[in-house]
Amino acid sequence: QVQLAESGGGLVQPGGSLTLSCAVSGLAWDDQVIGWFRQAPGKERERLCLSGSDGTGFCAGSVKGRFTLSRDNAKATVYLVMNTLKLEDTADYYCAAGPPGATMAVDFHFWGQGTQVTVSS
Repeated sequence: QVQLAESGGGLVQPGGSLTLSCAVSGLAWDDQVIGWFRQAPGKERERLCLSGSDGTGFCAGSVKGRFTLSRDNAKATVYLVMNTLKLEDTADYYCAAGPPGATMAVDFHFWGQGTQVTVSS
């Protein structure tokens, strides 16, 4: 059974940091691209970062330079390190697993349940 479990969400003040975890089971870990996405109330889902099966990774768009990725192959876990958080980072955060080459949300076949991040003073 495929499972993706996000954890680490919570309440943080603007300018603060938070690290989310995505633990994957039931998949051939070495073949997976792990993506991080978020969705705020009333907004479309936004792709944040991608972690390639070859260890490469990048974050783009509004989180570039503030969010980074870390991948622990031994634990089949990808971490999303979020720094300098802003009010507009408030959203539900999801990780997803897809085949090599996956980039857009539609490419990812397996999704976690999400973890909520609230940035507020």
